[in-house]
Amino acid sequence: MTSKIKVDHREKAYELLRKDAEKIAQLIKVQMDNLTMPQCPLYEEVLDTQMFGLSREIEFAVRLGLVDEIDGKTLMDSLERELSMLHEAFTNK
Repeated sequence: MTSKIKVDHREKAYELLRKDAEKIAQLIKVQMDNLTMPQCPLYEEVLDTQMFGLSREIEFAVRLGLVDEIDGKTLMDSLERELSMLHEAFTNK
């Protein structure tokens, strides 16, 4: 595989993972704004399931060599911080 193609695949893989992380954050925002409180079992189940799924996607991409392990961890950490801020904003309403 040429270097340019390899870099392109890596960029696409990271972009897809980033978009999945954004979808999770958006899903949680919608739930918090319209449906449930953070203590709700549905909220917790969705959050746990989505976060676990994303972590598995990242792990798979890392194992394929498409995403650097540090970049994957940074993406997860960033999403966790964002969700924590959303939770705090909701509970401080």
